[in-house]
Amino acid sequence: MQDVARRAGVSPMTVSRVLHDNPSVSDDNRRKVITAVEELGYRRNEVARSLRLGRAPDLVGLLVANLANPFYSAVALGVESTLSDHGIRVMVANTAEQVDHERKAIADLVSRRIDGIIVLPAGNEHTHLDPVRLETPIIFAASQPSGVDADAVLLDDFNGTRLATARLLAAGHRRIGFLGLPPAAWTGAERFRGFCAAFDEAGLEFDARYDRRPLRTVAAAEKATMDLLSQVDPPTALFCANNRLTIGAFRVLRARDQRVDLVGFDDFELADTLGIPLTIVAYDPMEIGRQAARLLLDRLGRGSDDRDAPPRRLVIPTTIIYYGQAVESHHPPSSEEN
Repeated sequence: MQDVARRAGVSPMTVSRVLHDNPSVSDDNRRKVITAVEELGYRRNEVARSLRLGRAPDLVGLLVANLANPFYSAVALGVESTLSDHGIRVMVANTAEQVDHERKAIADLVSRRIDGIIVLPAGNEHTHLDPVRLETPIIFAASQPSGVDADAVLLDDFNGTRLATARLLAAGHRRIGFLGLPPAAWTGAERFRGFCAAFDEAGLEFDARYDRRPLRTVAAAEKATMDLLSQVDPPTALFCANNRLTIGAFRVLRARDQRVDLVGFDDFELADTLGIPLTIVAYDPMEIGRQAARLLLDRLGRGSDDRDAPPRRLVIPTTIIYYGQAVESHHPPSSEEN
């Protein structure tokens, strides 16, 4: 600021007043200061300023489990687009699906005295995410809080999976492979629960031979798909619990040129160009981020008047879309054919 003051020919106090939009500064001095700021490339030290004011800058943390998954990137975009309208910046931390990493990231963010945290948790044990103990607003996204009272934005994982599986069963499929996520994760547990519920409602029993969990990567999905298709009675359809698992299954089906109805949870880029009939349980992942950000704004007193309201649950709906064509009717073989 002293460099700016010398270049503009004014006092450091005048520079400070211009940077804080103080109306007492004359138009001539304001122009001089702004010109000097631009010529010198001056940037205010927000960290030092926040220490002087006794608070953190407008900054929130966002914890995601795997930035390599497009789902988390889309949620982050939704969070950022909403909070940026309020002058709040977002610090993203990737926990690599490890609860220990999540604990360390939470401790680091809280030590920086940030305004709040949005978390897509790595596991199902959340005592370290208690907003009361941390004295920081915590918003859960795509996961139900366990053991703590906090706001949450959930996805309709259960019904989305149940309805898509019911359509497979209605088309005549009985041998359906399930490529699932870790059961410790809320999404993994809810999607498998919805899958089994569709069998129960149809008066059928899911054959555990076709259960492949937990899977986390495209490569793991490829291996599981090859294993399923190598069985004596291979599945006639596959349900994949997220987009990465769908991609892994598709790679195997394409390489083997084998016709198996494919259903996946999560839409993804280029899904409509794969050249096979593909059913997708779709939703807007950015909306999860937007709604989580709005809940956080409310807790910060920057949105509605619900700063001290009881914890809330918002549920993002899903829809079923088809690429190529709808699930074809598949009649189970007769007893003679078996």
